[in-house]
Amino acid sequence: MNTLETNEMLKAILTSIDEGIHAVGSDGKTVFYNEVAAMLDGLTVEEVGKNHVLDVFPSLTRETSTLLKVLQTGEPIINQEQTYTNRNGVQINTINSTLPVTVGGKLIGAVEVAKDYTKIRRLSEKLIDLQARNMKGSKNPNDETDAFFSFEHIITADQQMQEVIATGKKVSGTSSPLLIYGETGTGKEMLVQAVHNHSNRRNKPFIAQNCAAIPATLLEGILFGTTKGSFTGSIDRPGLFELADRGTLFLDELNSMPLEIQAKLLRVLQDGIVYRVGAVKGKKVDVRVTAALNEHPDDCLKNKTLRNDLYYRLNVIYLELPPLRFRKNDVLMLSRHFLAEYESAFCKKTKGFSADADAAFMNHEWRGNVRELKHAVEYAMNMLEDNGHIQIEHLPVHIKRNSLDSVKTEESNDELSAAPLKEAVHSYEKKLISRAVEASGGNIQQAARLLNIPRQTLQYKLKQK
Repeated sequence: MNTLETNEMLKAILTSIDEGIHAVGSDGKTVFYNEVAAMLDGLTVEEVGKNHVLDVFPSLTRETSTLLKVLQTGEPIINQEQTYTNRNGVQINTINSTLPVTVGGKLIGAVEVAKDYTKIRRLSEKLIDLQARNMKGSKNPNDETDAFFSFEHIITADQQMQEVIATGKKVSGTSSPLLIYGETGTGKEMLVQAVHNHSNRRNKPFIAQNCAAIPATLLEGILFGTTKGSFTGSIDRPGLFELADRGTLFLDELNSMPLEIQAKLLRVLQDGIVYRVGAVKGKKVDVRVTAALNEHPDDCLKNKTLRNDLYYRLNVIYLELPPLRFRKNDVLMLSRHFLAEYESAFCKKTKGFSADADAAFMNHEWRGNVRELKHAVEYAMNMLEDNGHIQIEHLPVHIKRNSLDSVKTEESNDELSAAPLKEAVHSYEKKLISRAVEASGGNIQQAARLLNIPRQTLQYKLKQK
């Protein structure tokens, strides 16, 4: 491949990247500027052309232009937040990394990569402003909290889950940090809200923040607040710690939080003082911090997605939510609860689940946990056209497929063909009865209903087993 082909390939690669790229030579004149950068700046690629940075962006100076600063110092500028108004009068928020380009030890230019997070920042700021306004204007102290769930909303017959609830009630009277691990969909936020509503902070703010997929500089401002002038376009705005004062702050997916923000979070936990971005004076806050992980703490520490010192600071009280596949007794109980909810929402009365549908639910692994089960019931309600039983054909495709695969496996393992008909029927009946009793958690009346036989008949058959 010759030099011309190589340059064309590099140009095609840089053009296809979905981040703004602006490269200049050692003289400060543009050598590459892609469409994404042009869209952010409200310009065209042709307008920027091979012009000098200061000729195209007159609002910049040699001191404020990161490209020219890197050309001057030869040092990279990594993940710097920038807020500016583009040529069309639109305010843009970016995270910029500007790197020197050297060949043979000689500085020949600089390249800047700008990642646009305008929409994320605007949404976050609107939510923060709305929460602050609601708390300021609220006359009813109960209006300050967004915690709607209590322990009574957690439906379970599982012993391990009941132990988690008992521990949650016991520790709700303290202000100690709480760390929760559970797979996605197991109900971590519901448990945290229940702890908050069982505590003496119940009439104070409850604020939740998911830490995933948010740039470090943006998350820092969201959590700790900003001061005017701390970066271009910044204003005085409280962070979630200030808004949650005297209440509870729930940090979900903590293992997705950038490590540098974890270090700042640790300092707040240790001394209870929060510093807004750019501030020299801190503010004392009284916040109970609860955090959740969607990966096991051991894995988070091993993979270095969670700082050791932060883990030991938060791990005062630790609760672990078992996945639904280990809570088989809860599957049918929860499916009935969700069915009642959707019957009311859909204004549609059903005759409940068929035995086949229940068996499919019991055989499914529920990798999405309680959330997946709830969505499966909602799907079934959408598919049911009359007011009859929810059959296996009304269930989501992946649940039907798993159920059929399970039946095929069972059939291949059975040796009924070699047995006399009477023995084969008796063996299959025993299997159905055992499955129904297991599905109902030992409740004979419910098991009889699943089998569509009288309770007395089932009791007789159980005695004959």
